[in-house]
Amino acid sequence: MNTEKETFVFALGGLGEVGKNMYAIMHDNEIVVIDCGVMFPEDNLPGIDYVLADYTFLKQNEDKIKGLFITHGHEDHIGGIPYLITNVNIPVIYAPKVATELIKKKLDDREITYKNIVIIDENTKVDFKHFSVEFFRTTHSIPDSYGISVMTPNGRVVTTGDFKFDLTPIGPVANFSKIAKIGDDGVKLLLSDSTNALIPGFSQSENAVDEALGDIIRNCTGRIILATFASNIYRLVHIIETCKKNNRKVAPFGRSMVNNIEIAKSCGLIKDKSVLIEQSEIRKVRPENLCLLVTGSQGEPLAALSRIANGVDSNITLMPEDTVIFSSSTIPGNAQSINRVVNKLYLKGAKVYTTSNDVNIHTSGHGRQDELRLLLRLIKPEFFMPAHGEYRMLQAHAKLAQECGIPKENTFILKNGDMLVLSKDGVRKAGSITINDIYVDGKKIGDIASSVIRDRKIMSNDGVLIVILNVNPVKKELTIDPNITTRGFVVVNDNQELIDSIQNKVKAVVKEELVKPNYNLTDLRNRIILELNSFIIEITGRRPIIMPVIFENTETNRD
Repeated sequence: MNTEKETFVFALGGLGEVGKNMYAIMHDNEIVVIDCGVMFPEDNLPGIDYVLADYTFLKQNEDKIKGLFITHGHEDHIGGIPYLITNVNIPVIYAPKVATELIKKKLDDREITYKNIVIIDENTKVDFKHFSVEFFRTTHSIPDSYGISVMTPNGRVVTTGDFKFDLTPIGPVANFSKIAKIGDDGVKLLLSDSTNALIPGFSQSENAVDEALGDIIRNCTGRIILATFASNIYRLVHIIETCKKNNRKVAPFGRSMVNNIEIAKSCGLIKDKSVLIEQSEIRKVRPENLCLLVTGSQGEPLAALSRIANGVDSNITLMPEDTVIFSSSTIPGNAQSINRVVNKLYLKGAKVYTTSNDVNIHTSGHGRQDELRLLLRLIKPEFFMPAHGEYRMLQAHAKLAQECGIPKENTFILKNGDMLVLSKDGVRKAGSITINDIYVDGKKIGDIASSVIRDRKIMSNDGVLIVILNVNPVKKELTIDPNITTRGFVVVNDNQELIDSIQNKVKAVVKEELVKPNYNLTDLRNRIILELNSFIIEITGRRPIIMPVIFENTETNRD
């Protein structure tokens, strides 16, 4: 190993946010990349499907990339892979078995061919010229979750991935002995999951959740509709096993739910497949012997549960004897959507269990403060960089590290693109690379102007007003009265006086413009927008997008 040069560690995504996790370690002519996730947009990005990490630096240095290493199969760690490998040469992807199946499915759906995926486990070791990469088993809400240890010429760098310390998990327990041995061998820099760094104590065991769900399932006399995160494969497996014990068949609804159950079957996590039935078979099963496993725990309007609540699902009609279970937490920003769905379910007479009224039907896959402290004590890093979280979470995690004996000057709260430099003398922050969020809007990626986002925000808040005109510039007159149409602004029939005022304003503007000797269509369109904008703001206080549609008729005679 070349020990004279420095080693660089930086995030392309995952700092100051929950999502699009992507980290890189670089030494001389080698780069290893860890995870490649997406982030789901908040309300301030209307029309955007995903937010990606910025791959520009990797594209500029793709000849140095030795491989992409995946900690586990959640979207915020693998969702960006289809976009990455179509833009950057990634020679090989190292991923756990379940993550590998999820990645393959994702690539198949997009008709992307990529053959070089290597399945890793806890015994895998990958050596390059400057790096040696190893893995240690962690506990999370999806099977096959690993932390990653990277030995560099300037010391060991460890990233936990997403983890919790569950002493009674549904799957394998975290490998405490290997984690402790890595710590004993010496860790220069630790990057650790900060998602629940603000929450005291230990997280609830998944086993306690399974007991609570088991009690509900055993005591239900009618049909069960259970909504949970499709990515929480351990919970899906347990629900299926519990339903089997209680003589219930399980029918999955929602694309991601169906896909993840198929992956769980192919990976051997679901032992008895006879309990699973197709959607077309549910009418053959008595309600007390049926559980519908559905997507839509966050109130997503197109997901299965929302369709059921709205009475528009072609397969499922809600019945008063139904029990609906939300086995999920509320993702920030989704509370209103979830409440709408819950209220509709209550109105239809269903019994509803949520985390707000039944405490043990969901637990997070991310460790709380005491688990983060335990990890810090086991790893014993010289330097610490909290990762995977908003800045308040990173700040809280850095404080926990200081409580555990890491000097404040050895903790680094960074932004995406900031560089940490490892040398034989220690770790320091030095410079940064430019990082921009990359938007996915349908098939369009990247160059989505801020003006487009701004217009979408205006339309979502204040609507759009369309003015349809037919003018005759030769005769200098309107052929017919302006037609005013709105979407999301006002209801035309209920606001006829306002619509009449807007129509009269347009007629006055058109009359003034048509008689000008230098009349042109562009000036007319711009004048209508300008005049209506100030007029509508003054009357209503709202700013709809104004779209004039103008047809010119140059005929001088009519039959």
